[in-house]
Amino acid sequence: MPRPAERRVLTVANQKGGVGKTTSTVNLAAALAMHGIRVLVIDLDPQGNASTALGVEHRTGTPSVYELMLGEIPLEEAAVTSTASPNLLCVPATIDLAGAEIELVSMVARESRLSQALADEHLDKLDVDYVLIDCPPSLGLLTVNALVAASEVLIPIQCEYYALEGLGQLLSNIDLVRSHLNTALHVSTILLTMYDGRTKLADQVTSEVRQHFGPTALRTVIPRSVKVSEAPGYSQTVLEYDPGSRGAMSYVDAAREIAEHGASGAYRAGGR
Repeated sequence: MPRPAERRVLTVANQKGGVGKTTSTVNLAAALAMHGIRVLVIDLDPQGNASTALGVEHRTGTPSVYELMLGEIPLEEAAVTSTASPNLLCVPATIDLAGAEIELVSMVARESRLSQALADEHLDKLDVDYVLIDCPPSLGLLTVNALVAASEVLIPIQCEYYALEGLGQLLSNIDLVRSHLNTALHVSTILLTMYDGRTKLADQVTSEVRQHFGPTALRTVIPRSVKVSEAPGYSQTVLEYDPGSRGAMSYVDAAREIAEHGASGAYRAGGR
């Protein structure tokens, strides 16, 4: 896969739970890393599911994104190499992060703590091409930090009826962050997940999303897959767990599209 023309920082956000945010983050990251691209995953969800899937230690006391945001440790100390690939790094989330939103409230520049921690000089030391930030399923201060730290948003959308309902709220929040905190922010990528070809509904949601977002929506859709759901139970991405499965191959195809957009600069032209 081609390396991007310049480093890309993508926040994977959707305040609706269960749409495949973490699953998409870790599997896209693993697919890019396995094809020679250096990727850093920031686990910003207190549940730490991305850390689990990438085989990274995240017990209490582990240097994590919590200490990183409080400015206690630099990025180079917090980032750990994943078992999935030597090209894949992860900053884990421990349960301490659950209290971080309350602690951040009283801090100076509380919305840009993560942005400061991910300054270019730190990312240059890790020599990464992509940074993927996995958000919690809410629009709280952690998600705002992720939106301020990135220039792009990747939104996973479940191919189901309620999927489009909360989307308006997310897009208006992105607009707010763009107008007040981060003018570079835009939605560069929409990924349709949990697609079930047997249902008419999945096709309706897909065509509605494509109509609304145009080329921002990736051509690749991620099918509903048992293997994708099973993989985290073995602390693995689906690409390690069952590389020949439909789910794994779909994530590789989606990652290839993202990489091609990155190399051509198309991600700047698209989006809102």
